[in-house]
Amino acid sequence: MIERIIEYSARNRVIVLMVFGLVIALGAWSVYNTPVDAIPDLSDNQVIVFTDYPGRSPQVVEDQVTYPLAVNLQGLPQVRAVRASSAFGFSMIYVIFDDKADIYWARTRVLERLNYAASLLPQGVVPTLGPDGTGVGHVFWYTIEGKGYNLEQLRTLQDWFVRYQLNTVQGVSEVASIGGLVREYQIDLDPNKLFAYNIKVSKVMDAVKASNKDVGGRLIEQADAEYLIRGRGYVRSIADLENIVVGTGMNGTPVYVKNLGTVQIGSAIRRGLLDMNGEGEAVGGIVVMRYGENAKEVIDRVKLKIKELEKGLPPGVTIKVAYDRSDLISRAVETLNRNLLEESIVVSVIILIFLLHFPSALVIVLTLPISVLIAFITMKMMGVTSNIMSLGGIAIAIGVLVDAGVIMVENCYRHLSEIPPEERAEKRLEVVISSAKQVGRAIFFSLAIIVLSFVPVFMLEGQEGKLFHPLAFTKTFSMMGSAVLAITLVPVLMFYFMRGKMPPESSNPVSSFFIKLYSPVIRWVLVWKKTTIALNLLALAIAVPLFMNLGSEFMPPLDEGSLLYMPVTLPNVSITEAKRIIQEQDRIIKSVPEVEQVLGKVGRAETSTDPAPVSMFESIIILKPKEEWRPGIKKADIVAELDSKLQQTGVRNGWTQPIINRINMLSTGVRTDLGVKIFGNDLNVLKDLAIQAESILKPVRGAADVVAERVRIR
Repeated sequence: MIERIIEYSARNRVIVLMVFGLVIALGAWSVYNTPVDAIPDLSDNQVIVFTDYPGRSPQVVEDQVTYPLAVNLQGLPQVRAVRASSAFGFSMIYVIFDDKADIYWARTRVLERLNYAASLLPQGVVPTLGPDGTGVGHVFWYTIEGKGYNLEQLRTLQDWFVRYQLNTVQGVSEVASIGGLVREYQIDLDPNKLFAYNIKVSKVMDAVKASNKDVGGRLIEQADAEYLIRGRGYVRSIADLENIVVGTGMNGTPVYVKNLGTVQIGSAIRRGLLDMNGEGEAVGGIVVMRYGENAKEVIDRVKLKIKELEKGLPPGVTIKVAYDRSDLISRAVETLNRNLLEESIVVSVIILIFLLHFPSALVIVLTLPISVLIAFITMKMMGVTSNIMSLGGIAIAIGVLVDAGVIMVENCYRHLSEIPPEERAEKRLEVVISSAKQVGRAIFFSLAIIVLSFVPVFMLEGQEGKLFHPLAFTKTFSMMGSAVLAITLVPVLMFYFMRGKMPPESSNPVSSFFIKLYSPVIRWVLVWKKTTIALNLLALAIAVPLFMNLGSEFMPPLDEGSLLYMPVTLPNVSITEAKRIIQEQDRIIKSVPEVEQVLGKVGRAETSTDPAPVSMFESIIILKPKEEWRPGIKKADIVAELDSKLQQTGVRNGWTQPIINRINMLSTGVRTDLGVKIFGNDLNVLKDLAIQAESILKPVRGAADVVAERVRIR
């Protein structure tokens, strides 16, 4: 079979070249259209159910909302787990599906079950599905700034203009607001006046609801024209609310809302805020990317939309970038692309040195990029993104990709060099076919065996599979492409390129030098067979304990170019105290010369992908380019300096990076790379055990920050 493919390809060269011309065109298209990201998305295949129940305590939310929903969502097909959490005023349920389940099929199943489960909830409580994205999809943060505008005005602009415009961008699942003050009309009722007029609070609420609406009427024809009758009743000012009639007094006079209390404009209860560089509160938004989208393209489209929006903003208002993942994506991909190019050049130069025949070396060099293009075609077809792991698979395979071509070209070169120059033109085709057949079968099956060695990687599941499958796929695809090229395109290229002067191998000084170098070694090991085996076994015995003590890491370390400061504080901290703490922290962080800007977040943004409590602080630290750092300073030195400056009473420091933190939080619920979970029924006992575990783990070598999660129990 292999021999027949080689012969067919060599005798039908035009057809083979046309086919691979199409392959090159399709590969080039795939390179530019394959989604690009920094790392694979390791988040679970999950659907978020968010339920708003304002003003209720976490225990009430748990009993009346979270528990009924979580129980009814357990029995869905392909559900792996159901996680739930209750907080003040809202409930969040994470329905984790098997990785093979289609996300939109899963969302449909959850929605069907919610249609029934919603009937078990209190009146007026409606569960909704979260966005079709995850916390890892927080690809772009921005702030809205304007001199002369207060936080309430900027938040209104974000909620009613900017957010809706950015939601229209292709690939954006949600735009979440964070920071500022949400405007609301507040009626402060006086209990004494309610008692005096004998009016209940519920009656006031009903009166306000009934008075805040428009109604429609019929049509009137007059003077050959028709007019639509409507009643306009929406509240537009404080006076409108004050003059709503609630009831009548004992003498028949109307009782207005203003007679029962005070009406004012205020802000809603805040469960989150934003700070910029420690200079004061800010208003911003978080762009959540949709599942499977090209992160780089989504960010570029968002930036373009922001430029268009600036024309419609009030005078003096600007939208500024606070966090942009496209910088990391560009740096990661450019680094790998540069490494791939350098590897290709090194391989090509070495081949040329050893063969000392440029046309023959060109045959091997040409097959290398085509193998990479074949890998990109399969990546595009299978939905594998172009990231640090998938491109790393190609980088690993570079050295193996040329092996097949080297063997075939060298074998053909030897046969052609043995033929007199005047007979080569006539016998070239037959020599190419016969020499390729000699080694073709062995080459093809040797590459196939190497491909099979990656089968265990394909068996990985969960986050391990999501991380290493792209690497295994691209390495396998590129090697399969190399195997196909060896028996199809390489014989064709050998026919066209292997011409001109072809001195025998014995006249090659490079090959002769290395033959003289390794020939004595080969002769020695063949004479002393048992000694050779014993030495290898000894080396293996030495290597095993070294390997066992190397340590392990779930994923390779990735320098994101930014830091995330996540301190731990008391669970009952107020929003006012949290504001003071984070502004002080951000001011200190910004004072370090290597820090370009710092964006501090307290609590949660208005999205179901962010369940953070008020006690959770996140400061995203954007570092300057390394060329602008102080001489000799490293990233670890910056962290150490910041850690020493940020020693505060009641606050324990924690350092990580934005993307890896999101991955950790989604997979384990722990905000650091390593955590310990203690399970049990009594929360008081669990708290005591956690504090004991903290004291036990602190002396462990390498443990920088050990903090037990504090809970408030009443």
